[in-house]
Amino acid sequence: MSQPRSVVVVGGGLAAARAAEGLREEGFDGRVVIVGAEDERPYERPPLSKGYLLGTDERESVFAHPADWYVQHDVELVLRTRVTSVDLAARAVTVPGGELAYDALLLATGASPRHLPAAPPGRRVGYLRTIGDSERIKAELRPDRNVAIIGGGWVGLEVAAAARSAGCQVVVLEAADRPLQRVLGAEVADVFASLHTSHGVDLWTGVSVQGVKEGPDGVTVRLEDGTSVRADFLLVGVGARPNTELAEAAGLDVDNGVVVDAYLRTSHPDVLAAGDVARAHHPRLDRHIRVEHWDNAIGQGRAAARTILGTGAPYDRLPYFFTDQYDVGIEYVGDVGPDGYDDVVLRGDVPGRVFTAFWVRRGRVVAGMHMNDWDAIDGVRAVVDAGAVDLRALREGRAPLEELAATAVRPSP
Repeated sequence: MSQPRSVVVVGGGLAAARAAEGLREEGFDGRVVIVGAEDERPYERPPLSKGYLLGTDERESVFAHPADWYVQHDVELVLRTRVTSVDLAARAVTVPGGELAYDALLLATGASPRHLPAAPPGRRVGYLRTIGDSERIKAELRPDRNVAIIGGGWVGLEVAAAARSAGCQVVVLEAADRPLQRVLGAEVADVFASLHTSHGVDLWTGVSVQGVKEGPDGVTVRLEDGTSVRADFLLVGVGARPNTELAEAAGLDVDNGVVVDAYLRTSHPDVLAAGDVARAHHPRLDRHIRVEHWDNAIGQGRAAARTILGTGAPYDRLPYFFTDQYDVGIEYVGDVGPDGYDDVVLRGDVPGRVFTAFWVRRGRVVAGMHMNDWDAIDGVRAVVDAGAVDLRALREGRAPLEELAATAVRPSP
């Protein structure tokens, strides 16, 4: 990609904000335009199901930059505007009323909640993606209200924790045998199940939703076995899908996201993708992955800026995410991937919820996390980075994690 004079970023989320920031920090003095469909300037989404939903974070704290940052850094912020098409040949995007020309285009269109056909959004049925969604849900979380949640993933459990903290009665309906089972496996998923039931959540697992009926006084969720759950409010949290419509219509390669290489370049040399929408080749994992987490949006946004300016490098940061629920917090590094894992090594006080966990496949650590062991994250990351550590020493729990990582067997160059 030759040095551009104009960069257009489609999507007004965190990846877009960090890309613009990265361009200016790297000395780019050309035109930068962010086109976002929402009313708000770019903001961070984790607080929407955590601190902001709980009422412990102020509204202003969720934004990526202060309002005047965009003016001070000469970044054109075009809000409440949807890009309707991309013309790759003309190097322009269409917006209502005209076109925006670009030398380099970054698609940071994010993802949208997966909707259940049985549960369309309504007055008493909500999905969580935007700051407006979070504010609407927060208004529903009042003492003695009954809240039902379909989906025991990160969003569902974080909202469950916020609802219980607000004094609501909460039932979580999960299709798998355990909440978070697909992400964490049975061993650690059981810890989260116990965490929520100990805080009074009514956790239903192995259930299938047959239908949802919304009435003037509440909503009823009918299950496949004939039982039903009544609630004052229903949240649906069953995952997200990447917003690839623009890329598909433009003829870019799409497969569960916009397919990009390790430099975040799409199948067209002038177009990149970053954040939730990007399915990027990860050089360390040697496969394409799409990551829907805060850390990835930050890292890929900045990496895309460097690629645009010709100073980029393969983006090889391992996936990272965190969660806060009740008095428990975790940080997770790595990616188990489609091949799964052979074993889980647990160190520390699992019943007391202060421990580290490592997922192992074919003798190598492929992912790790801590729960409430806040000094451990650097060691966890070091062990996952190293991969081939002494598993016996790791299991015995006596050696410090950094020491295990330092003595790992490194592959031959």
